Amino acid sequence: MTGDVSIPQSELTVRVSRSSGAGGQHVNKTSSRVEITWNINSSTAISDEQREILRTRLASRLTEDGTLRVVSSETRSQTRNRAIAEERLTDTVRKALTPRKKRKPTRRPKSADEARLATKRRHSEKKRERRRDLSD
Repeated sequence: MTGDVSIPQSELTVRVSRSSGAGGQHVNKTSSRVEITWNINSSTAISDEQREILRTRLASRLTEDGTLRVVSSETRSQTRNRAIAEERLTDTVRKALTPRKKRKPTRRPKSADEARLATKRRHSEKKRERRRDLSD
């Protein structure tokens, strides 16, 4: 399914139900909404290291027992919705397992600091010149 992880179909649970929204009688009588779930904790397709990565990066999308749920009800076709849901699951897992780039720390240029301080000095001078002389 992903670059180095292949999730067997046997580990996926597919449920179909009636879709909501516009569509009239077609929506009311056909089960075109597709929900695919995959339990990360019981999966044999991923290593323990990958499991930990998925748990941390997908924490907000997982249920308490470690199940990832993807739903599609975009089209009127159950087959097309299933393909869309499988694609979403694939993309989600692939993105979560992609190594993150390390951030390169950057520095402000010295000229930017100097320009900021020069502006502060000019502003301060302007304010000082506007003050009333209290010694008069």
